[in-house]
Amino acid sequence: MKLHHLTAIGFAALLAACGQQPENDSAPNASASAGMSGDMSDMDIPADMPMKMAKGTGTVTAIDKTEGSITIDHAPIPEANWPAMTMAFKAKPELLGGVKVGDEVAFDLEMKDGAGEIVGIGPE
Repeated sequence: MKLHHLTAIGFAALLAACGQQPENDSAPNASASAGMSGDMSDMDIPADMPMKMAKGTGTVTAIDKTEGSITIDHAPIPEANWPAMTMAFKAKPELLGGVKVGDEVAFDLEMKDGAGEIVGIGPE
């Protein structure tokens, strides 16, 4: 008989303990909007995240194999919000050999931190 009473009291205590809220709720708020302002300009971007791409056309005005750059007098590039201008772009060494000064080219840019790197270039 005593065993039944002890078992019943044990279950009652267990149920009572399960229904109580913790004194200090240290669990983080799971709300998706908690602590988020929407401004993510200072957020680190993972290296595997796809970059914004842009396309341009223009005339090659200089090639600097030492610096790994191609200078192009280009038409406006709407995807980058750039007007027509002459500017130097970083490019991989294998792309530098396929063009020469004076060539009319079409090129693909990978945009990062407001700058573009040529990732593809060919005749226009």
